[in-house]
Amino acid sequence: MHRKNQTILKSFLIIQTAFIGDVILATAVLEKLHQYFPDAQMDFLLCKGNEGLFSDHPYLHKVIVWDRQHSKYFNIRSILKKIRNSHYDYVINLQRFASTGFLTAFSGGKNKIGFDKNPFSFLFTKKIKHKIENVSSPIHECTRNIETITFLTDDTFANPKLYPSIKNYGSTLQYKDKKYICIAPVSVWFTKQYPAEKWIEFISAVTAFKIFLVGSKKDFEKCESIKNSCPDLAIENLAGKLNLLETAALMRDAKMNYVNDSAPLHMASAMNAPVTAIFCSTIPAFGFSPLSDHSVIIETKEQLPCRPCGLHGLNSCPEKHFKCAYSINYHELLSPIK
Repeated sequence: MHRKNQTILKSFLIIQTAFIGDVILATAVLEKLHQYFPDAQMDFLLCKGNEGLFSDHPYLHKVIVWDRQHSKYFNIRSILKKIRNSHYDYVINLQRFASTGFLTAFSGGKNKIGFDKNPFSFLFTKKIKHKIENVSSPIHECTRNIETITFLTDDTFANPKLYPSIKNYGSTLQYKDKKYICIAPVSVWFTKQYPAEKWIEFISAVTAFKIFLVGSKKDFEKCESIKNSCPDLAIENLAGKLNLLETAALMRDAKMNYVNDSAPLHMASAMNAPVTAIFCSTIPAFGFSPLSDHSVIIETKEQLPCRPCGLHGLNSCPEKHFKCAYSINYHELLSPIK
């Protein structure tokens, strides 16, 4: 473990205010910085709703929560004041959006680092070239994130990591009396989501394991519909019933976790939990592939000229057929647990 230069730097602020999965992948930067600067103060700025990922995190001094859903631009003034009052040595922005670029540029930090595609990057101390969509030579999002700090550390890879507490693990013990698999069937984006009827086909073929459906409160109804379609099977809908770190603790000990290209995929990576990731409209080469030691990627075998149709997924299939999902046979999902 590298620990050089640990006395030179005093404080870091890492900024990632996007979705849960993006915040999880940003923890690779925390891991890397802690290797080099174990005594440094590290703070994290994220969006309201994601702070549960960092309850009792061993390396973080403070989590700054930005409520963007209510009075976004009024709240940004309050957030900026908090940042400026902390006098950070390094402010590291892992996003390309103008709002976080503004916070970085006017943070008062001694060193301001971010990607060159950010509209405010001309005011940064150091700009990092942002590379994506290179199918022949893909770059993982964690690598992109780590490139913002290689001048402080090195260019070796670091995995993301979450830290559920003893209490989190204790809360999930009641579900671990039998062999089980976890399924996270819902995604924010429709075209990233393996269809419900395909999940039902798969679940109906699984009889050796107890099945837990996981997700957020918003996912509960869709998960309940899937559960009700398989009334004779041992299925429990835990969507919205577990917090983020409890879900991570449950996934860690599953025989397999089945996920879309969405946040639960990265949660599995951060727990080094076994994972089968289904990519529908998006492709692994975008940089969001699983990192677990035991990981399987499933995607259509058809050569579809319309795939990928977007980096983040869409609310509907532009071609109206959604072949990238429907052409994946549910039998392929059975192989990882046979």
